[in-house]
Amino acid sequence: MMRQAPGATAREPSHAVLQQAAEWYARLRDGKASARVRTDWQTWFHAAEEHRTAWQYVEDISRSFEPLRDLPNLRQTANGLCAANDRLRMRRRALAGLAGLAGLAGSGLLGWLGWRENLLGGPLVAWAADYRTGVGEQREIALADGTRVWLNTASAIDVDFDANERRVRLATGEIFIDTARDANRPFLVDIAQGRLRALGTRFNVRMEEGETRLAVYQGAVEIRTSASGATQVVPAGRQARFTEDGISSLEAADLAQEAWTRGTLVADNVPLREVVRELRRYRGGHLGVADEIADLKVYGNFPIEDTDRVLAMLATALPIRIEQPMPWWTSVEPERLP
Repeated sequence: MMRQAPGATAREPSHAVLQQAAEWYARLRDGKASARVRTDWQTWFHAAEEHRTAWQYVEDISRSFEPLRDLPNLRQTANGLCAANDRLRMRRRALAGLAGLAGLAGSGLLGWLGWRENLLGGPLVAWAADYRTGVGEQREIALADGTRVWLNTASAIDVDFDANERRVRLATGEIFIDTARDANRPFLVDIAQGRLRALGTRFNVRMEEGETRLAVYQGAVEIRTSASGATQVVPAGRQARFTEDGISSLEAADLAQEAWTRGTLVADNVPLREVVRELRRYRGGHLGVADEIADLKVYGNFPIEDTDRVLAMLATALPIRIEQPMPWWTSVEPERLP
């Protein structure tokens, strides 16, 4: 997603323009470019708004890879973020308790609470979560009741068990849950868009832009949206997407969606653009694919813990090449003709 200021109308740059911006950046970054090169870059930069948007994107990506030592007072900053999140979590629990007394649990107040937290941003919430993973990292944990939870790349959860319920809050990312039996305490998963109630089950929850995707592999899970209060029970072998306002129709669960818990990306007649989109979740920096090859079909099982290896495997099976003008900028391009 390209970053834009509120009210901006610039469209997202094409892959070709992004590549041009990256190539210009690579030529200029060492400060040794000639005056002619800098003049040519200025001409390119001012030729179209799309060029300027692409350049801003490249600069943003570059800054995100600056060494941590360049950040001012990193320890103090981290401690401040954790303290802010602790205060926010206590406020959330207090308000949730008031909501329960008022009979508002599962209503629009839960959506407001989720929105309130999002003001501070996903990275802040993830920083001080009970359990979290970094980009490209996966983790399996066992909860106090015996429930097993797998966290996918860049994911974070809080766990809150008491005498009445078992509750997990997914702050960001994706989790797979294999719930333990407990006749006296329901197992709940809270997301910004609503609440899930597990009915003795194994299921996957993935937060995406503006919605959440639930796939159930055993038992059943009830969805309740946070704003509209709509409900839907999703049985084993089915999946649904939902927002705070509504729930999609049920469809067959994607069996490949469970494979990530085994460190595998499964592609069965999947367009290359979708494989690249999935790989982006497991690596830092930019990963793009040229439009001319984006619809090539991909088959196979790939080790998602090593995205460079996956790209190399794709390059041996498809008429593509991998270009990397900078360590944090990777592009999948058409194979060069002899």
